[in-house]
Amino acid sequence: MNDQFGFNHPGSGQRLDFYYFWDQFHPILGAIAIFIVGWIVALLISGGIKKLLAKVHLNQKLNQSTQTGTDIEQIFARIIFWFILIIAIVAGLNVLNLHSVSAPFANMVGEVLAFIPTLIAAAIVSLVGWLVATLVRAGLSKALARTQIDEKLSQEVGVAPLSKNIAEISYWLILLIFLPIVLSILGLNGLLAPVQVMVTEAVSFIPNLFIAGIIVFAGYILAKIVRGIVEGLSNSLGLQTQAEKIGVFKQTNLPKLLGSFVFTVVIITALIIAFDALGVESISQPATSMLNQILAAIPNILGAAIILIIAYVVARFVGQLVAELLAGTGIDNIPAKLDVQRFLGEQKISSFIGFLIVFFTMLFATAEAANRLDFGQVSALISMFIQFGANILLGAVILVIGFWLANTVANVVQRGEYNSSRWLGNLVRILIMGLVIAMGLRAMGIADSIVNLAFGLTLGGVAVAFALAFGLGGRQPAERLLTKLIDKAEKEANQPNPVTPPTDSNAAVNLPTGVADINLHPEDDQHKL
Repeated sequence: MNDQFGFNHPGSGQRLDFYYFWDQFHPILGAIAIFIVGWIVALLISGGIKKLLAKVHLNQKLNQSTQTGTDIEQIFARIIFWFILIIAIVAGLNVLNLHSVSAPFANMVGEVLAFIPTLIAAAIVSLVGWLVATLVRAGLSKALARTQIDEKLSQEVGVAPLSKNIAEISYWLILLIFLPIVLSILGLNGLLAPVQVMVTEAVSFIPNLFIAGIIVFAGYILAKIVRGIVEGLSNSLGLQTQAEKIGVFKQTNLPKLLGSFVFTVVIITALIIAFDALGVESISQPATSMLNQILAAIPNILGAAIILIIAYVVARFVGQLVAELLAGTGIDNIPAKLDVQRFLGEQKISSFIGFLIVFFTMLFATAEAANRLDFGQVSALISMFIQFGANILLGAVILVIGFWLANTVANVVQRGEYNSSRWLGNLVRILIMGLVIAMGLRAMGIADSIVNLAFGLTLGGVAVAFALAFGLGGRQPAERLLTKLIDKAEKEANQPNPVTPPTDSNAAVNLPTGVADINLHPEDDQHKL
């Protein structure tokens, strides 16, 4: 065996064995060497590409654009690493003559290498699109920042900052325009068709968007001009001074309020027209309907406001005039004379009447303003309150007059000469006040059934008490009276008739009334009494 393998014979036999082993193992060693070299080359190239991408700050730029935290540099370096390593593996498998295993990888590598020019072209187009989009976004942001449109819209209209949104929309719109070009270069026709349709619609929408932007900008300028005109006209007419004189808008700048209202109406109108230009009917139609309702309601609102203002001014003037006239007549001294000042406290009759004039006038004006605004329920509620207030006033007048009458009658009774005059006067006062309170509550319409029931029960109780007192306490006088009447009737029945002669058969006749009333036996009455 040793001779067979050549271990014991020096010379040419040993060289043949060495070549034999070399022929057997050198493909394996070559494959390992290729794999190691490929792995080293893959590490070096991927590391170099990662450093190169890090120098251009690819991660930072893409993450700012896409608002994500993906490590693009690492992903790209990994792809390069595995691609080079796969090439090394394919080369190693070919050295080992394992073509059946390396063929799929070789085909994949070949397709990738053939696709690299296309991929490079798509990458260049994508890079150009990204650069253009980035430059446009930066330019729009700086240009809009110089116009201070964000501050103006935020202060005047309360709209969120738009400059950043406009720049972002422009950025993504440019990328969207470049996307079909990239897909066409890559040959991704399945994605190309819907993207082309989307881009076409977006591009066709740009003119409408531009027109809407011009409309909003023009509306903003017009709103500022109209607001300035309204504020200037209001200040020149002295509306703030006049409003403060009549006691309204003391803490509010009326010209500024009117200017802001007009500004808001113009801006809303411009926005509705802009949405209509954009073709967003789901927003423009309801907004247009709302605006039409608001504009149609403005005359009624102004009419209602004018009614309230005029009514307040006139009522305040008339109330002050009436209060001064009544104060000059000495009406404020009447409550003290009627002994009802304690019920009024420090309130003067004249000022109270003036307040009532203003109060009820404003109630009538509010009801009319509600009718003007088609607030039927509010108008009906105010009308009901006015009627209730009138009943309250009538009841109050009845109570005041009744209390005065009760005090007057009580004072007259208490001035009597008898010892019981004092408590009789108080009793009369209580009875009259009870009657007056019932009448006052009845006039006010407060619990009519309860008042009627209580008053009826009270009178019934008094009647029953009087009947019981008369029946039990006057039993003996009533008995004597009835006995007297019965005896008198018997005597009248026994008297002869003066017209017809008396006979035995007609002993009992009726006498004339005057004669029958004569008492012929007064001693009988005294005996009976």
